[in-house]
Amino acid sequence: MTTELREKVERIVRQVVRETLAASEGALSQLAGALPDGRTPLVVANWKMNHLSEDARRFASGLELADGVEVVICPASVLLPVLASALGAASPVRLGAQNLHFEPSGAFTGEHGPAMIADAGCRYVICGHSERRTLFGESDEAVQRKVAAALGSKLRPILCVGEKLAEREQGATFRVLRAQLLADLADLGSPAPDPRELVVAYEPIWAIGTGRTASAAQAQQAMAFCREQLAERFGWAWAERARLLYGGSVTPDNAAGLIAQEDVDGFLVGGASLDARRFSEIVAAAAPGRGGA
Repeated sequence: MTTELREKVERIVRQVVRETLAASEGALSQLAGALPDGRTPLVVANWKMNHLSEDARRFASGLELADGVEVVICPASVLLPVLASALGAASPVRLGAQNLHFEPSGAFTGEHGPAMIADAGCRYVICGHSERRTLFGESDEAVQRKVAAALGSKLRPILCVGEKLAEREQGATFRVLRAQLLADLADLGSPAPDPRELVVAYEPIWAIGTGRTASAAQAQQAMAFCREQLAERFGWAWAERARLLYGGSVTPDNAAGLIAQEDVDGFLVGGASLDARRFSEIVAAAAPGRGGA
């Protein structure tokens, strides 16, 4: 079977499963008098190892928000107090960390535990970013422990999953995503976490920092699959309330086309998040009525 034919068959099967799950759980929701909650667009800036104090202050002063969009900034940990001060206590912008250690405390030089991150003012934390996986050898087991530790400390993990270029070319995208989601969420059982407390970011590794971007159709296909995997794990009603982000060379030019896709609820932005004007344009593109939900 060719890769193209296999992908077509997989799309058809996934669509049938999705419609069946949605119909059955939708009927149950109607019986219970429940309506599905809307998903607020979420745009996250991942500054990685960039910016100094003055850069953070300049960014805060130049940032423009949009109604109906939640914004999170994840600077280097040393910049968290600087950014918090620059934004001000009344700012609706949330702070996030780029990583955490799964142990609450101990002899782990250079690491930051969940309580430390929360104490620094963070509400979100990125878990399993591809650079942590590829450059620092972070395993799925470690990512799973980090996700569980974040949720246990009232932090919202942004779980990153995605395939390498060779895996996509081999037609293994769905197998990679399924394996990562199964492993990274393995410790989350019954009761399931609140779907508003767990964010999944699809970041095709071949599109991160390369200037290459998954097409809107490619992003939608992969992210629909991620939502279906969440539905298998936690139920369709749960999956419909969880937010999925796209990450991978997001720019003001491609943001509108991506956010218009059914299963794209926002972005995890790398390079374009370093400039307040460009990041603000991406936030604007995600606003309801501008392509967003």
